[in-house]
Amino acid sequence: MSTWEVLSVGRISVDLYAVEPNIGFDGQQSFQKSVGGSPTNVAVAAAQLGHRVGLVTKVGDDAFGDYVRGRLNNWGVATDFVTSQPNAQTPLALAALTPPESPTVIFYRGPAAPDTTLTTDDVPADVVRDTPILWISQGSLAQGTTAETCLTWMGMRSREQHTILDLDYRPSLWADRDAARAMATRAIALATVVVGNREECAVAVGTDVPDGAADLLLAAGATLAIIKLGADGALMATATERIRIPATPIDVVCGLGAGDAFGGALCHGLLGGWDLERIGRAANAAGALVSTKLTCADAMPNVAELDEMIGATA
Repeated sequence: MSTWEVLSVGRISVDLYAVEPNIGFDGQQSFQKSVGGSPTNVAVAAAQLGHRVGLVTKVGDDAFGDYVRGRLNNWGVATDFVTSQPNAQTPLALAALTPPESPTVIFYRGPAAPDTTLTTDDVPADVVRDTPILWISQGSLAQGTTAETCLTWMGMRSREQHTILDLDYRPSLWADRDAARAMATRAIALATVVVGNREECAVAVGTDVPDGAADLLLAAGATLAIIKLGADGALMATATERIRIPATPIDVVCGLGAGDAFGGALCHGLLGGWDLERIGRAANAAGALVSTKLTCADAMPNVAELDEMIGATA
């Protein structure tokens, strides 16, 4: 049996969330500190749901690096593969609630953020091969040695396992949309599960029409395509089944992290062998719950909180 059930790879940062809604960076703000980076949030989300999760990333050799490693340990995320890059700084991300549903984010990552320097030597090959779920963020494919490393790791795995590609698209990480699409094409061919929102699908496969995007992802080799539709819920599609899961209605405090909570619950459902509808309802509920909080990682629900949220919206 593998030591871990989920291995999540890629971006990490210290996040500073502006507390005041609808005030931009040009105004006076106060901030709350947390931990972020999409694959890091997914790792926390899956760990909070009771799973053995390892995060693969790098931080700077600074106090912020010590901070994120300590927080991850508190959340139950294994930091065996969270190493420090000498003479580097842990990235920062600042978020303004302009608007709360879709906050403005500024990244301070420097010319070569530590999490872009992963190599295949950073994780033993048997760990990559044997862990039931490998979670790769599209953002991890954008820069540095991490990009080809992730593709190599994806290619090492059996199609019987869950190799998940999150189409997480951050324009500031890419030279242009064409570069992002070219890399997405390579990664989709190696994935068994692909998940993304409409904009991310438009970048990756050229359409934001949910059913059309699902068709293209399945044709490219995915066995499960998930299109997140925001207020319209989510589309879950395989070669033989296609269902739409309604959104969970909530009052949004901060929309950041909802997709990552969705991802953690997706891992939870896949590991539990759930059917598509049950996975989709849990994932939507997890995303909705996090949207009612200011921060991301700190807000990831445990099983009891997720079950309560699902029950309240059933």
